[in-house]
Amino acid sequence: MRGSRTHGYGQIGQHRHSGKQGGHGNAGLHKHKWSWMVIHDPNHFRKDQYAVPGAHKVSKWLNVGELEGMMTGKDKAPVSLDLTSMGVEKLLGSGQVTRAFNIRVESFTERAKTKVEEAGGKIVE
Repeated sequence: MRGSRTHGYGQIGQHRHSGKQGGHGNAGLHKHKWSWMVIHDPNHFRKDQYAVPGAHKVSKWLNVGELEGMMTGKDKAPVSLDLTSMGVEKLLGSGQVTRAFNIRVESFTERAKTKVEEAGGKIVE
């Protein structure tokens, strides 16, 4: 076998190219080598190498114009709202505020802060 011209693989050109193994390297992992990949390398296509580590995308937000729609009373006393417990991550500055709110929220924009403070309220982180 060893020492012979073809090492026991038959006539000219056999066992030299990638036809027998289904391609070189990672070829076919989305096609004919899929079942191998699922068993032996399940996270092969899952990691995004261009994603910023630790980046957080805000999934739940609220505009300051929607705050008054959450209140039912007509009195002008400052109203305390805990938006964090409601699942709101960020307060945005779109809309108008006409009454005072004391708001607890994880993060907010500068525009939202100025609008709430102009109406006589405050934002607590």
